[in-house]
Amino acid sequence: MNALIYLDYAATTPVDPRVANKMMQYLMPTGIFGNASSIHKIGQAAKQAVEDARAQVAHAIHAESKEIIWTSGATESNNLGLKGAAHLYQRKGKHIITMKTEHSAVLDCCQQLEKEGFFVTYLAPESNGLLNLAALRAAFQDDTILVSIMQVNNETGVIQDIDAIAQLTAERGILLHVDAAQSIGKTVLNVQKTPVDLVSLSSHKAYGPKGIGALYVRRKPRVRVAAQMHGGGHEQGMRSGTLPVHQIVGMGEAFDLALNVFAAEQKKISEFKRYFYQQLNTKAGAILNGDLEKSVPHILNLRFPGIKANTLMQAMPEIAVSTGSACHAKGIEPSYVLRALGLSAAEAHCSLRFSFGRFTTQEEIEYVTKEIITRALNKM
Repeated sequence: MNALIYLDYAATTPVDPRVANKMMQYLMPTGIFGNASSIHKIGQAAKQAVEDARAQVAHAIHAESKEIIWTSGATESNNLGLKGAAHLYQRKGKHIITMKTEHSAVLDCCQQLEKEGFFVTYLAPESNGLLNLAALRAAFQDDTILVSIMQVNNETGVIQDIDAIAQLTAERGILLHVDAAQSIGKTVLNVQKTPVDLVSLSSHKAYGPKGIGALYVRRKPRVRVAAQMHGGGHEQGMRSGTLPVHQIVGMGEAFDLALNVFAAEQKKISEFKRYFYQQLNTKAGAILNGDLEKSVPHILNLRFPGIKANTLMQAMPEIAVSTGSACHAKGIEPSYVLRALGLSAAEAHCSLRFSFGRFTTQEEIEYVTKEIITRALNKM
């Protein structure tokens, strides 16, 4: 595995060693391994660690600690945010708006809500992946209660204008849910300045552990969600279950670290992306899927005309890249995100997602570009 060049950071990130070392303190018999709901000393120490981490996660999006609800990950956060809000506010209306390019965790929730009698409008993006605000305005109905738009697309890296979207929803008293699983460490989200109501967060996309996430639920003006899990009334009654203290501590530490290294990482990874795209565009004929400027530097989706992405991947087993979302089980299907951008099935099958991260090196970038250029020129 040491020979592997990992360019699939959008699928998951390795846990930063600094995060792992902090987590170890909450696992061992000599550490703080207690149940955070216990009233004895070690339980209260665990509870304090949970609250410290809650404050760290809240700080990352400029929220209050009480607005952070722990979940098992962004998928559960999306479920709790969407279903929880829809169920609680259905007396006001049953219309929901989202985009065709959302993560499957959002789209599948919407499809489930449709089975329950809700009505969902799925907006198509522009060819560069961005939402047309005029199309959003036109989609509003008198009974629209919820809009769900992701901030950073997990396949193209395109950043939606959440500030402008939030202004439109806030003017109409419509709840706005943002899937920000890919946001931390890549872009900025300030819930004090931007009137979003619900935000899904992920740990393992930001060098924290898998199996832990959070949902931001605005307190002023008050937003509530109906619990989807029951059994103990944890997390203000919104999400029951014994808290995994070590994972929570890891998420808090990872988010804190992401803020501290944000500027340096943005600069380094932006340079990687610029070089990578320039080389493959000019020398291998690669075409960009998405928008080069209105996107995070960490994700680059390229298509190679005449070359099947899976064939290219198989020819380079030492390089870890992806054809799309790792969370979508139907891997043989062309990316629905790219299809929504207007690509044909054949074009989507010729597309690869490259995602760069904290441990990517210049040497790796140069090696991968040379490998792809060589194979592209020789048509494999």
